Amino acid sequence: MQYALTGFTSDMGFRVYDFDVIDDHRVRTAYTVRADMALVRQYGISLQELPLLCRGVLEQRILINDREHTFTYTQAEMCIHSDARTVAAKKLKAARKPWSNGTI
Repeated sequence: MQYALTGFTSDMGFRVYDFDVIDDHRVRTAYTVRADMALVRQYGISLQELPLLCRGVLEQRILINDREHTFTYTQAEMCIHSDARTVAAKKLKAARKPWSNGTI
């Protein structure tokens, strides 16, 4: 399947992303993923990464329930993303520590 972001709108504190999902037979089906902007800010998620995160939500949810066409990027999913970003930042910081051989 292919996922094409077709646009977004704002709706009462939510950013709503519109996607077309194109199956193996080239049939397009419209889906939307909503994200609460207050929670997005709370978890430090940038607007630039939000469409890709919403696409991830769409990919996972279609596998579970292909009858629904509107999904929400939940607080739990934002928390998981935030925790993973924190762990990655700590690993990067540890990898950047200068090497020391004990001499000055």
